[in-house]
Amino acid sequence: PNFGASLHILKVEIGGDGQSTDGTEPSHMHYENDENYFRGYEWWLMKEAKKRNPEIKLIGLPWTFPAWIGKGENWPYDYPDVTVYYIVSWILGAKQYHDLDIDYVGIWNERSFNSKYIKLLRYTLDKHGLQQVRIVASDRLWEPISFALLLDPELHRVVDVIGAHYPGTKTVPNAILTQKKLWSSEDFSTFNDEIGAGCWARILNQNYVNGNMTSTIAWNLVASYYEELPFGRCGLMTAQEPWSGHYRVEAPIWITAHTTQFTQPGWSYLQVDGHLEGGGSFVALTDGLGNLTIIIETMSHNHSQCIRPLLPHFNVSPQRATFHLKGSFYMLKTLQVWYSRLGFESAQSTFFQQLHPVKIWRGSFSLDLNVDEVYTLTTLKTGKKCICPDPPPSQPFPSNYKDDFNIRNPPFSEAPNFADQTGVFEYFINTSDPGDHVFTLRQVVVQRPITWISDADQTISIIGNFNWYNFTVTCDIYIEQPRDGGVFVAGRVDNGGIYVRSTKGVFFWVFADGTYRVTGDLAGEEILMKGLSGVRANTWHTLTLNIQGTSAWGLLNGYSLWENVTVTKPSSGWAAIGTRSFEFAQFDNFHIE
Repeated sequence: PNFGASLHILKVEIGGDGQSTDGTEPSHMHYENDENYFRGYEWWLMKEAKKRNPEIKLIGLPWTFPAWIGKGENWPYDYPDVTVYYIVSWILGAKQYHDLDIDYVGIWNERSFNSKYIKLLRYTLDKHGLQQVRIVASDRLWEPISFALLLDPELHRVVDVIGAHYPGTKTVPNAILTQKKLWSSEDFSTFNDEIGAGCWARILNQNYVNGNMTSTIAWNLVASYYEELPFGRCGLMTAQEPWSGHYRVEAPIWITAHTTQFTQPGWSYLQVDGHLEGGGSFVALTDGLGNLTIIIETMSHNHSQCIRPLLPHFNVSPQRATFHLKGSFYMLKTLQVWYSRLGFESAQSTFFQQLHPVKIWRGSFSLDLNVDEVYTLTTLKTGKKCICPDPPPSQPFPSNYKDDFNIRNPPFSEAPNFADQTGVFEYFINTSDPGDHVFTLRQVVVQRPITWISDADQTISIIGNFNWYNFTVTCDIYIEQPRDGGVFVAGRVDNGGIYVRSTKGVFFWVFADGTYRVTGDLAGEEILMKGLSGVRANTWHTLTLNIQGTSAWGLLNGYSLWENVTVTKPSSGWAAIGTRSFEFAQFDNFHIE
């Protein structure tokens, strides 16, 4: 609080082992008889958030679910009691293992809701003493959820918040008729330059002014994923070099502070018409104890376009705005002033600068507003712009990188820098192997999850520098599935996230039936070379893939297996490892040069 973005709410994915835009997040229950509340990074992230702001609100929402939830169907609602058990377990685990109180839970991100499921979820939460956990529905559009609440009194009773995604600052009459809290429960998703900051400034105000929304949640918190994945740098700030520690505090952070440092959950919006005559908007909020905060934005159309939806044209011009304070606010003599100006091409930008207090005369004051500005006027004197040391300088991914996965008590379940795009790759301790492969990395998703997007039919985890073109990747591999099992190492991998099915690259596969293949794609349809390798399941082998210019060659256990394969595209990309299907397999002594 009172440092930078000073966020009020943190929404996390309830990992379900499936692709959710830029990667997969592991489930707390990969299999029916499996429970583990220490996988992935969300537990750590929630605890770090609570250390900084104990009052921060927490929301969980699933994108995908493990296969066993659907008993073979790609659908989570056929057995609502199973899905409820799974979600409530996550909430109970948060408390039991991490002392985290989840405040809100969602249904299924941007997919269908099911009324029977929502009612059973409420009943089960209450039965477990979780009355304080509120339900948000349905993290999609305003309809059909609003209409469903009006038709079904029991559903109306159990849903606390209607959450819509990318509402374009507008709501619908049915949503207002429900008298529920209206939230933009996912928004922003815009490249975090100054136009992204303009988008964020405009919707933070206008989601309330035009759409009665009292919460706006940015996807995403921090861009900490390879920038060439979908929606690169669509976070409030950028921290995408864990190997160097470099990060960038981007403009949207200071736009956030204009609202978050001078309001809190529980404050109320004053019901005024927040449209300014010359274009732009203002909101006013109070804590009900005499404090007042006014936030003004004058973002122009071309400097505030979000990624979605399309923004209809509007004009903003310089203007003098006069504000009249009445009732208990009439007695105020001064307001503190914080100011930002987005300069774009024409001028220097100013971010979150404290100006002289504005004097109020008989309840009135005037401000000269220019275009692309944000003002906060407030009775609070707690605002602060943190002064931080410079981050370490930016560095590319190391050009010689090794991981032997030999870590007895890893801080996370997954190895650093690997970004799983289908399947989940976890540290594993091989109790049956007294040799060199006790500590390995293992692919653990063995049935296709209930997906949110089109996951690949193969599993894959990417790593490295997207601009690499000449490199060698070596990895020890262990196929666990006899007969039809298979694994690969790859280079020049060009895609991931929601586009993972169409990933191209140079893929070197070996299969448990003793064959090998070289393909130009993850799907394995573009075959460049094939033959016999003698590889079998349940024994360790070393694969080496060399790519230089337009030529590739491969080694098995240090001996040449294939050579002179011509590769023209992609011209560059990441390295990767993975499996032929959703199957157990292990990897060790990974090395890129």
